[in-house]
Amino acid sequence: MNRLARPTNGRMIGGVCAALARRFDKSPTTIRVIFLLSCLLPGPQFLLYIALWILFPSEGKAARTAW
Repeated sequence: MNRLARPTNGRMIGGVCAALARRFDKSPTTIRVIFLLSCLLPGPQFLLYIALWILFPSEGKAARTAW
């Protein structure tokens, strides 16, 4: 399984959707559409996105810390 790290290539804003797409072997566009559709529902979607942006390491940092 792939580690959850925000890729340096293919990210739109923070790379959270691209990281989730890579992890679950889906298209990044599919994950982005699902996120946008979920924003129509009540809930803390943007706060979750920001939290994941902070929690997921960037791909370059994840490679440096993995020995």
